[in-house]
Amino acid sequence: MGAALRLALSWLTVVPAGEHQVDRTVAGRAIAVAPVIGLVLGLPAAAIVSLLDRTGMPGLLAGLLTVGLLALATRGMHLDGLADTTDGLGCYGPPERALAVMRDGGVGPFGVVSLVIVIGAQAAAFGALAGHRWWAIVLAIVAGRVAFAACCLRGVPAARPDGLGALVAGTQHVAVPIAWLAGLLVAGVFVDRQDVWLGPVAVGFAALLTAGFVAHVRRRLTGITGDVLGAACEVATTIVAATCTVS
Repeated sequence: MGAALRLALSWLTVVPAGEHQVDRTVAGRAIAVAPVIGLVLGLPAAAIVSLLDRTGMPGLLAGLLTVGLLALATRGMHLDGLADTTDGLGCYGPPERALAVMRDGGVGPFGVVSLVIVIGAQAAAFGALAGHRWWAIVLAIVAGRVAFAACCLRGVPAARPDGLGALVAGTQHVAVPIAWLAGLLVAGVFVDRQDVWLGPVAVGFAALLTAGFVAHVRRRLTGITGDVLGAACEVATTIVAATCTVS
């Protein structure tokens, strides 16, 4: 498990974690423990945005700076995956055409719009949650990493024979995301002492939409890619954070 955690840390953050011998078994375990890395990222993010909020900085600006720091801490990989995936899903043609668009590397109109919406929504939500509902920020960031396991369930193939998607597709038993989901539902109770339903509802909503997203990607692309994992992460994070702002 230590090797899997180190691999997940090196994959999902800028922190160097040494040399790794990567095979499908270790890669699958890294996906399974990825939510731990979400906790490593989420706690400092919640602390930073709450500290900026205490200085009197406008919430949106504090949230935007925090989202920017998260992007730096993760090399912007998940945002890049979001842009590539939405460009691919938004184009006409067969799966081969969509995958070619995703591999191209440029950012098209769908990618730009998705980045603006997701970054803006996360920034606004983080700013609104700073202080009184800071735990929701941690919950959202961890939920994004649980989405990796949902993308890699057994029976979900890779869309390409190479790349990260091929390495981790189908590696996760259904018990893995279910166990993490159960933990998130319990943790969600602590988002708001009065409205204890808010966190669990946010997590449940994100889980449903993530499942729908994976099903759509499987139909449209015939399977998952590394970009799809990044997109699922950002979408789940945004849904949980935005839902937790509801009064």
